[in-house]
Amino acid sequence: MRKRVAVIFGGRSVEHEVSVITGIQVMENMDRDKYDIIPIYIDKDGKWFTGNSLMEFENFKESNLDDLQEVILSPKTNDYNLYSHPENIGLFKKKVMDKIDIIFPTIHGTNGEDGTIQGLFELMNIPYVGCGVLASSVGMDKIIMKDVFKANGLPIVDYIWFYRREWLEEQEETIKTIEEGLGYPVFVKPANLGSSIGISKAKDREGLIQAMEIAIRYDRKIIVEEAVENPREINCAAMGYDDKVITSLCEEPLGWEEVLTFEDKYINSNIKGIGKEGSRRIIPADIEDNIREKIEEAARKAFIAIDGRGNARIDFLLDKDKNIYVNEINTLPGSIAFYLWEGREYSFKELIDNMIDIAIKAHEEKNKNMYQYNADLFNKVHLGDSKVGKM
Repeated sequence: MRKRVAVIFGGRSVEHEVSVITGIQVMENMDRDKYDIIPIYIDKDGKWFTGNSLMEFENFKESNLDDLQEVILSPKTNDYNLYSHPENIGLFKKKVMDKIDIIFPTIHGTNGEDGTIQGLFELMNIPYVGCGVLASSVGMDKIIMKDVFKANGLPIVDYIWFYRREWLEEQEETIKTIEEGLGYPVFVKPANLGSSIGISKAKDREGLIQAMEIAIRYDRKIIVEEAVENPREINCAAMGYDDKVITSLCEEPLGWEEVLTFEDKYINSNIKGIGKEGSRRIIPADIEDNIREKIEEAARKAFIAIDGRGNARIDFLLDKDKNIYVNEINTLPGSIAFYLWEGREYSFKELIDNMIDIAIKAHEEKNKNMYQYNADLFNKVHLGDSKVGKM
């Protein structure tokens, strides 16, 4: 039976446009014999819309989105209906626009990749593609992520983190902590952001101050990492559920020097449908077999460590001495990392199928849990007057 899949994209995030591209790529590559697609677009103000014009990328480029209807999802358990927004039909009235079987979120960054929207799906008790609330939030927060990796014995670079308030109120002390703990050069990053936005390399105190002033614009938590000199970036995706996880081919992005920038990732890339022509990555990466095996095992371990499910890309740094470091995990990677799976004989269409299958399996597993416990507590607890809190 055909499934009705809601693909949600856009969102209140600096990565809004990237999410639109990912969402449209997913819709373009879904098997129309298996799925009916319901596009849901969240604009930059946080309003939700649906409409057929959302299926075509050119309509975004030309602002040709005249057929949109504002909609809402209810957090009510097992209510899988997509409703017209009450303001459009009158207060306290609901009009069902569509019935949804499964949700495929493709929102990058804040308010989507960080576990927030996954919380809505959990309340609805609806199957959804990708990592759950915990894995999404851990994978988004670079500080918590590295703490988890460190606890699981994964190799990471040294790092220091602090709040924006500390920088604004105790700048000299913060600089001293960084210089004594890490030295130079370092990378300065907002803790909760992707697509290389807000990231800078600092080679001295002046550069550190400039980098900090950029990073604190994007997040209240800042992480400063020891820089690996002249590294090679190697990326590998992992896919699965529980401890049954497989890994993709490895890739090596090309044409970057110190930071793989937003433009490198999305404008100068060879991602299908966007960017300039010409390869900007080597797949499979030109690395020794023993290094590849270590990276694949570390990718699998990192995915399991955050309790990942679905598909995620793990980014590594490889130094001149062939040491590997886990840089970060991307629980909703740009373009779903389809290009890393093609060499494993997964087409984009098959990859989407597999991610949906994993989502359904995870949902079935969740619903095996008990959510009621009858202890007759109300008749055993007395509240009020002299019996407050007594049992």
